[in-house]
Amino acid sequence: MSQPLNHAPGLGEFLRRNSTYAILVAIGVGFAILSPDFLTLNNLLTVALQSTLVALAAMGMTLTIITGGIDLSVGSVAALSGALAAGLATRGGLGTYPGLLIGLLAGAGIGLLNGAMIVWGRIPPFVATLATMAIARGLTLVYTQGRPIAGLDRAFTFWGSESLLGVPLPVWVLLVVAVLIHLLLSQTALGLHIYAVGGGEETTRLAGVSVGMVKLCVYIISGATAALSGLILTARLWSAQPNIGVGLELDAIAAAVLGGSSLAGGVGSIPGTLAGAFIIGVLSNGLNLLEVPSYNQQVIKGLVFILAVTLDYFIKQRRSPKLRRVTPQEKTSEGA
Repeated sequence: MSQPLNHAPGLGEFLRRNSTYAILVAIGVGFAILSPDFLTLNNLLTVALQSTLVALAAMGMTLTIITGGIDLSVGSVAALSGALAAGLATRGGLGTYPGLLIGLLAGAGIGLLNGAMIVWGRIPPFVATLATMAIARGLTLVYTQGRPIAGLDRAFTFWGSESLLGVPLPVWVLLVVAVLIHLLLSQTALGLHIYAVGGGEETTRLAGVSVGMVKLCVYIISGATAALSGLILTARLWSAQPNIGVGLELDAIAAAVLGGSSLAGGVGSIPGTLAGAFIIGVLSNGLNLLEVPSYNQQVIKGLVFILAVTLDYFIKQRRSPKLRRVTPQEKTSEGA
């Protein structure tokens, strides 16, 4: 009878396990060769800062995708949270930190609304979050009257413009949030239940897990991370712009999928999502350094995303170690 072939882990196995990171490194090496400015410290910090906004929203998006859902409202939530925080901190007279807190709570509240519609209203995640995307964007335009809210004080802009140990503060915020959500997924019962819901909702329910509460938690976290992204972007711009976050949901989904999350649910990780967000950031930065026109950049990004996801799929489909197929003739001879 044929036996499994034993192979020492090699390059193929390494790529299978770390394909997202390998793609990120390959893109980075390519831009480093094409542009001498790419590997400078200032540019790398710029890439990290630009990737932070997508990465924050993408981490919450990853949780919804793992459960088999989606959150299309993250871009609008980011805009509304930033506008609320800026408005309350300036013309509302509440001050910076109460304004920031209310902006964050507003994002979590919209996430709770999404979860409630999905869990108790039985509305598909795509439809529920599409509706809140429109509502949140409309509320942002009403609240701002379509105009930027300026006059933010130093305590507000501090979170978008200052550095710690030479690294921009938003990057430190990203690292802290990434560690917390990674620990939640890998070290807590809630994390186990999130994966279980995506792997089989009915089976998880029969096992005694409150599927509804798991989904509520996931969408609240997604709303909060989207709000945090909006608050940081508002601080970076020194004003609340009513049109920020347009397309953020698509970048967040792309980062999660590039990072290995499956839209079918049950699969995904925070380190992978971070790598996916940095792929997007490196692409945008590298194409700008090469002075590629913006309308061509969209085409190139789309092609690279397709190539990266396809390559990742085929790499992970390869079984290692491989089992040699036993033919019907061999089975007959073994049974004789």
